[in-house]
Amino acid sequence: MTQSRGYAAQSATTPLAPYQFQRRDPKGRDVVVEIMYCGVCHSDIHSARNEWKNAVYPMVPGHEIIGRVTAVGSEVTRFKVGELVGVGVIVDSCRSCPSCKAGEEQYCDNGATLTYGVTDRHGDITYGGYSNNIVVDEHFVLKVSEKLNPAAVAPLLCAGITTYSPLRHWKVGPGMKVGIVGLGGLGHMALKFAHSFGAHTVQFTTSESKIEDAKRLGADEVVISKDANAMKKQASSFDFILDTVSAPHDINALLQLLKRDATYAQVGLPDTPPTLFMGDLIFKRRNMSGSIIGGMAETQEMLDYCAEKGIVSEIEMTSIDKINEAFERVVKADVKYRFVIDMATLK
Repeated sequence: MTQSRGYAAQSATTPLAPYQFQRRDPKGRDVVVEIMYCGVCHSDIHSARNEWKNAVYPMVPGHEIIGRVTAVGSEVTRFKVGELVGVGVIVDSCRSCPSCKAGEEQYCDNGATLTYGVTDRHGDITYGGYSNNIVVDEHFVLKVSEKLNPAAVAPLLCAGITTYSPLRHWKVGPGMKVGIVGLGGLGHMALKFAHSFGAHTVQFTTSESKIEDAKRLGADEVVISKDANAMKKQASSFDFILDTVSAPHDINALLQLLKRDATYAQVGLPDTPPTLFMGDLIFKRRNMSGSIIGGMAETQEMLDYCAEKGIVSEIEMTSIDKINEAFERVVKADVKYRFVIDMATLK
């Protein structure tokens, strides 16, 4: 077995603390990665605190992983020792269902294997990136360019692809008016991508203090969503709105801003179901949809695009011994815009 160490939650109410565990020995198609950096996603907090009621303990969170290959199995063809790589939200899928064959492994009809907190197809519990190493089938390992700051690339493995995928799926580009709801870990990446794709991009936020930052990150306009008059001026004018907010909020007010036949896509996952007024959909044939991450090919496409355009996440570095403090600050939205753990601090 591969000896590993990291930080784990032992229950929904205990803080993360040092934890030693074992990963499987690498098989023929496996890649062993020494983890350098791991982003802190809000879903790590939801999961560790069992807010989605499906937690498995002990839990080692983390699915925004950057590291270097230290070993490869005998059947590996795409990677070699020393390469800079990434591992994201999923580490396996059935690879035979229609979704997998379409390159949409994240929607695997038989259930994609998450990077942490589930039982994998080998019968082992998966442990995530708040650790020193990880063993992953090469199909779910991604090439990372040396051009970019690897720590700032880490959040692209979740926050990046979660926003890139719907913007690409709904063909966001020049001539479109696009709204981004929320300016956090997901929202700031959505803003960067929508701007880069050439859309007229409008940032929605409840905080006036974020106006200048939103403009710096690429917003053509910023709307304070709690200002009823400002919202009214935007009515029926948007081709697409991407909602990145994971806290309960009024979606109905935002639906009214869509044109006829336009789409509202949700990527944030509030723990309280929203109440929708169906008239906001029916009377203009608006579409309400959702999206999660992206398939492996699309995630690689996103990483390559970011390397070409120089796009990375806005980050604050932290050490693993301060992870519980980081969790509390994420909950308070006190980070611009993604914490990344320097795993060299794991002693």
